[in-house]
Amino acid sequence: MTLTVRRIREDVADVLGEDPEDIPVDENLADHGLDSVRLMTLVERWRRDHAADISFVDLATRPAIEAWAPLLGARE
Repeated sequence: MTLTVRRIREDVADVLGEDPEDIPVDENLADHGLDSVRLMTLVERWRRDHAADISFVDLATRPAIEAWAPLLGARE
């Protein structure tokens, strides 16, 4: 199953306990409470559910959905 930007946003909102509409796609997610434990949860989820070939470092380097989407092969 291919990831979408919407799915990424929903997954981020889930680990942060927020509404997906409150999660920006173009801002640093650390500023919204994304820490290393939550980021690792996302990495493992996407590896398991979407066979994403992604590492923690790939995502931690640029913690914004707009930066992650191409790395994850997400479509709009």
